[in-house]
Amino acid sequence: MPLSPILERQTTYPFVRLAEARARVEGRGVRVIDFGTGDPREPTDPLIRQALVDGLRDRMGYPAAVGLPELREAIAAWASRRFGAELDPATEVIPTLGSKEAIFSFALATVDSTGTRDTVVFTDPGYPVYERGALFAHAHPVALPLREENGFLPDLDSIDDETWSRIAVFWVNYPNNPTGAVAPLSFYESLAALAREHGFVLASDEAYTELWFDRPPASALQLDDRRNLVVFNTLSKRSSMTGYRSGFAAGDPGLVGALKAFRPTVGTAPQEFVQRAAAVAWGDEEHVERTREVYRRRRSLFLSLFDRKGLRVAGSEATMYLWLEVPEAEGSEAFAERLLEHGVLVAPGSYLGAAGEGYARMALVPTDEECTAAAEILEAVL
Repeated sequence: MPLSPILERQTTYPFVRLAEARARVEGRGVRVIDFGTGDPREPTDPLIRQALVDGLRDRMGYPAAVGLPELREAIAAWASRRFGAELDPATEVIPTLGSKEAIFSFALATVDSTGTRDTVVFTDPGYPVYERGALFAHAHPVALPLREENGFLPDLDSIDDETWSRIAVFWVNYPNNPTGAVAPLSFYESLAALAREHGFVLASDEAYTELWFDRPPASALQLDDRRNLVVFNTLSKRSSMTGYRSGFAAGDPGLVGALKAFRPTVGTAPQEFVQRAAAVAWGDEEHVERTREVYRRRRSLFLSLFDRKGLRVAGSEATMYLWLEVPEAEGSEAFAERLLEHGVLVAPGSYLGAAGEGYARMALVPTDEECTAAAEILEAVL
């Protein structure tokens, strides 16, 4: 049976590996509290759920790739309130089916794999989809390590002139999964200037901009010049709507126009009733504030615990994650396996890239009761 050699070379997706590890331990009768996958457990706000129901009709036709005008307008209004960014809903915004599919397929719309723009740059450790999307687009993937001494920002000076000239897409993700780091606006300004100078696309995955603890993070949408820029965001984390699959891409009208031309071919427009629920979600901040408070409370519980136990938290400025430095002489997988044997599942940093070795990611998604139970386990195990 013929299969893509790219597919055949893919290793098991990291979070499938975590699910398999959890099932193995649960099969022995151990209760597992899952901090491994960043899937929010908070109930979706009732107003959003009602908007979904109200959006149902007796017959629902194919949704248009450009999205409902009222959703594009709600996204633009949110960007204006949150970042002071003025977006034209007609030319600078397009809804997506969550952000994962849009991120994965973006290289297919931008990479010239047989020409001079054959390279996709992404950061390591990080979301596996940037690299996998590049590979399926027959691009050359280049991983830039995120080092703690650099504030988990990529070292742009490490890129040589030949690589700059071949980049089609440069992915960044701040607030960062998995390190919890944030990027200053000056970082976006520098990288955007390089994008314009060298002619590549700066693609900013901003799924976690609304999960912060002390001060709101910056967005690339705040740039005065958004040429060669596209920003991806989603309701999955902000509004606990992972199952709804609703996000957007916004930025350079030329890039958004290219997505409008590309996306009808792949048929990934969100369902109309989901779009109507999404418009309500982008228009409401109260449920987001409640969500931030939930994560703030859980973060405080574990920061206190890890401080007492001498386990250093290397990053937690934003997102739903704690980025833990594993004990010296104990690798990421060995540390995670030790905790899992006692019923606490975390993600080994090495699952998220080579530069993640020496760390583990803890997603603060279990319920408060589960977090309390996990803290009691860790108090005894660490």
